[in-house]
Amino acid sequence: MNIDAPLLPDTGEPGFGIYLHWPFCAAKCPYCDFNSHVRHHPVDQARFAAAMLREMETMRRMSGPKTVTSVFLGGGTPSLMDPVTVQTVIDGISRHWHMPDGIEITMEANPSSVEAERFRGYRAAGVNRVSLGVQALNNTDLRFLGRLHDVDDALKAIKLAREIFPRMSFDLIYARPRQTIAAWEAELKEAISYAVDHLSLYQLTIEEGTPFYGLHKAGKLIVPDGDESADLYEATQEITARHGMPAYEVSNHARPGAESRHNLTYWRYGDYAGIGPGAHGRLTRGPYKIATATERRPEAWLELVERQGHGMVDEEELGRDEQADELLLMGLRLTEGVDLARWQQLSGRDPDPVREQTLLEHGFIERLGNSRLRCTPSGMLILDSVVADLAC
Repeated sequence: MNIDAPLLPDTGEPGFGIYLHWPFCAAKCPYCDFNSHVRHHPVDQARFAAAMLREMETMRRMSGPKTVTSVFLGGGTPSLMDPVTVQTVIDGISRHWHMPDGIEITMEANPSSVEAERFRGYRAAGVNRVSLGVQALNNTDLRFLGRLHDVDDALKAIKLAREIFPRMSFDLIYARPRQTIAAWEAELKEAISYAVDHLSLYQLTIEEGTPFYGLHKAGKLIVPDGDESADLYEATQEITARHGMPAYEVSNHARPGAESRHNLTYWRYGDYAGIGPGAHGRLTRGPYKIATATERRPEAWLELVERQGHGMVDEEELGRDEQADELLLMGLRLTEGVDLARWQQLSGRDPDPVREQTLLEHGFIERLGNSRLRCTPSGMLILDSVVADLAC
């Protein structure tokens, strides 16, 4: 693999992605409901990497021969992996599927100084895009969010990532308690001044089962209400667009051409193989898409893979109606919208004319010629309702 090959152009096709889940974290953030686990003893990385390679064999049999268009190492905290572990799993992908030079290979990373020092090793392994979990640009909110780094750590990691990786993104969480629009605007403008090409901007959500959920339920954690959140969202859209990083998806902003190829595969409803503890996948088999899910508990997943060659605990056939609904749910998140011909082929029908006309009249959706349907900025604020109306 030529790690210096230029990024291949985005063809607009859904593509085929590989998602690898590394489930371990140094600490569990109080807002996080992802499949992440803290271990107070060293993880046997060689054993977990070998299990990922075994699960790849099963996924390759399920997918058939494919050309990979993107790879994503997510978590958890993949930047806790040794570079040799990253090299092992990337090499495994290239043995099982066709992996052209110049595809996007993304790794999520936390901006602690120890992890940042590994960046050169990840780049040598083939990673050409890093996504940093910065989350805030002030130390008070970083402590509130349970992050282990401070602002200085974040800025050092951003600087190093800009030097080493051709493409770089980082995440911020907004709609934090007591956050004003003015404070968020200042923080966002600062972030844009550091970002190379991409920002992921998420509103703080209170997820059941997290420490924040208990505090919120007890009235000890107050987040912005619906109107305040909408104002923050609209300010986000205005500022990022004005600075050349418009939204291409509800929460993701990029300079033209710098959109995340892997995430576009999800939102364009492409196929992807999910490998590792708690990973999900979508693989086409005849008229069906097979929805796969693996065992969430890392050690239980490991034992399953070593015993049977994979850690899958759920394998569901999705018929055309279910696929049409998922296509709509994912595609309407994008500013490019949904390919209507593809949706009609799956659903066997046209959008309900009365429902569509009502949404058009209210300014929540719009047609792009005769081929695509998308949400307007107003529609994005009530995306779930728009999807529900069109899917009926």
